[in-house]
Amino acid sequence: MTLFERIGGEPAVAAAVERFYVRVLSDQLLAPFFNNVDIQRLKSHQFAFMSQLMGGPKRYSGAAMAQAHARLSIEPQHFNAVAGHLIETLRELGVSEEIIGEVAAAVTPLSGQIVNTVSSTARSISTKAGES
Repeated sequence: MTLFERIGGEPAVAAAVERFYVRVLSDQLLAPFFNNVDIQRLKSHQFAFMSQLMGGPKRYSGAAMAQAHARLSIEPQHFNAVAGHLIETLRELGVSEEIIGEVAAAVTPLSGQIVNTVSSTARSISTKAGES
């Protein structure tokens, strides 16, 4: 049985995507990334992506992760916040910790494709270290 089936299939993933975006769009750190974005289209892409990631029938046909996020300055803190919202959304929906762990394990490696900017804190530290 796939992770997609164990999580509850299409209805569960659709509910998770809806609640996930409520959380993400309410987060002051993340909301600016979604200005002037067609949220319905984004939800559709996210549903297909999550379905494919979990072994479901829908296939994501959008841009590669690095390409899709290239125009955005995404720091590790942004990726971690999004991942945290996904985990909390799944908990809110009553998904078992075992399945949440599997989803997190599938999502975590994507950070290397999505994060494209050193954090401002790290930039500050490296700049100061270089000045010494």
